[in-house]
Amino acid sequence: KLQLTEWNALDYLGSEEEVAAYLQAAADEHDTNYFLQAVGTVAKARSINEMAQKMGVSRESLYKSFSGKTKPQFETVIKALDALGLQFYIAPKAQVA
Repeated sequence: KLQLTEWNALDYLGSEEEVAAYLQAAADEHDTNYFLQAVGTVAKARSINEMAQKMGVSRESLYKSFSGKTKPQFETVIKALDALGLQFYIAPKAQVA
């Protein structure tokens, strides 16, 4: 008998490299809501209370910002990435030969 368990991203976000890869994959989908929800997932995996404190916002505000139901300001996204120990950067698209 096959037994299935629900996949939960929170179980796979232990290292900075895993977090960065997860968020990059979300960004690669070109879906703003999906990316914002992914940032929220990472915030939950890390410590949303600590992250909110680093950002100078309430825990509830942080949840709301990255629920996928609202669009936080770009500054909020950058602050969230910084609080997670990540940085935002721009790079040219890879050339397909």
